[in-house]
Amino acid sequence: MTSLRYLRDCLGELDELERGVKQSIDSMWSKLHRAVDWQRRFEADVSHELRTPIAGLRAQLEEARLHPGELDVDDLLERALRDVERLHALVDDLYLLAQLQAAAQPAEPVLLDLGDLVQSELARRTDKRDVKVQVVPGVLVRGLDARLRRMLSELLDNAQRHAKTVVFVQVRRTADAAELVVADDGDGIAQEDRERVFDRFTRLDAARSRDRGGTGLGLAIVRNIAHSHEGQVHVEQSSAGGAAFVVRLPLA
Repeated sequence: MTSLRYLRDCLGELDELERGVKQSIDSMWSKLHRAVDWQRRFEADVSHELRTPIAGLRAQLEEARLHPGELDVDDLLERALRDVERLHALVDDLYLLAQLQAAAQPAEPVLLDLGDLVQSELARRTDKRDVKVQVVPGVLVRGLDARLRRMLSELLDNAQRHAKTVVFVQVRRTADAAELVVADDGDGIAQEDRERVFDRFTRLDAARSRDRGGTGLGLAIVRNIAHSHEGQVHVEQSSAGGAAFVVRLPLA
């Protein structure tokens, strides 16, 4: 009887182990399926985004070939250069995203004063909208200077595109984190869109974003850089009614 009971217990444990293994395999298969689906959608999105400026270049060249006597060379070159610049920006952003996702570190992190970084980055920009800055001194983080500048630049570019009159930049310290806030007085972002704006090629107003020069990758880059520095980023409503992007990084 004892042996029979032991055998039943062993069979029960084997059944439980089998169920656990099956659940693990099902979970891995589901994750793999989602990853493959994501990869296909991403490739389709990239193809679509690259096709737009390429189609523009082709149309301009065909127009020049069909109507050489009516050709305005300066206008053709200006439009062609705009499309080339858009292609260049897309390729650069895609390359940076690939580096970030591969966790490629071009250098060792260093100690940085976040407020000094913000002030120096703003000093070398020429922005259309006024920028109001509020910085708490001595907010130190460890990170890559070039990457954090790129993250700040993307946030500033985004705020400048959507602000009506002014952009706000704030550096502050909480009990356990350094916070960088870039806000604007634009139309803001609806609650249901505040997560998906960080997805690649997400444009809440696609045509307007293209006209304003966005590649659709800027906020995805911001989130990846924040994550690579063991930080987080989210968007909320600013005190001026627009969007406020809040980056939280570990204090050094």
